Amino acid sequence: MQGAPVAWNVHKPPRADGTTVLVTGGNAGIGYFIAEQLAAAGATVIIGSRNPAKAAAAVEAVTARVSGSHVRHIPLDLADLASLRASVSRLDTDALDAVVLNAGIALDEPPREQNHHGHELMFATNHLGHFALVHWLAPWLEAAPAARIITMGSFAARSERLDLDDLQSVRDYDPKRTYGRSKLAQMAFALELDRRLRAAGSTCMSVIAHPGGALDALTPPRPGIHQRSGPRQLLALPARALLQGKDAGAWPAVRATLDPDVRGGQLWGPSRFGLSGKPHLETPHPHMADRPTGQALWAASTRLTGVAPFTP
Repeated sequence: MQGAPVAWNVHKPPRADGTTVLVTGGNAGIGYFIAEQLAAAGATVIIGSRNPAKAAAAVEAVTARVSGSHVRHIPLDLADLASLRASVSRLDTDALDAVVLNAGIALDEPPREQNHHGHELMFATNHLGHFALVHWLAPWLEAAPAARIITMGSFAARSERLDLDDLQSVRDYDPKRTYGRSKLAQMAFALELDRRLRAAGSTCMSVIAHPGGALDALTPPRPGIHQRSGPRQLLALPARALLQGKDAGAWPAVRATLDPDVRGGQLWGPSRFGLSGKPHLETPHPHMADRPTGQALWAASTRLTGVAPFTP
């Protein structure tokens, strides 16, 4: 029988000793703080990063701050689909209790960029790479008692809609809109994945978290990872009323990973206008949870990557 809900303390989440979590993009930004907070809870954390030097700096920063922590890194380039199987083979663990699909890129200016597979770079990195990664991680996730796949969504997805006939923005490219659509694709994939896991009777679950409005200028410094400048910090002070640092932006993902009351298909975000504050349960917007859209996106992603997560 399920017990009473956990009274959640963002500064002291439940212990996670004996669990192993992969955090993509855990070398910087929100991903770094997710890794740090999970390590502080006792989890063994594997940082997936395409930059070995930055990943090593993140490992050093976590171990310096969290006494007795267990953290390491593996090479992981989500824009290079052909490399993902080899990256996963370097996990060096028998089972994976959770993966946090956090890594991503946001391009500020045109022109449109492609990876060497010919896929638009933001859609390829933020969505297609994670879609394929979950496929290759399936054996490790299924080896855990009740693994969690945590997808980092974004506030930017709320105002966007997927164009299923132009998922890679070939006809109509705008950097901000394309980024928002790539994050919406991640969230739609996460919900479709959970529906498929439930239908298959899997013990794995898929959950979404989003960080709200997380600014560098409101983020505490970490040597080798992030330094705050005095002028930028002062300019950002008025924003603190609504926004937060990237350390707090990590809270929803950490709760989605560790809270025993979390269930598949849920969305966790900041409690204050969805922008800041302690994590709470939200209702996904209808366009995120639309089943026909999720199914069509799944089919297109399978065609573009050549794989399908958790397919027997």
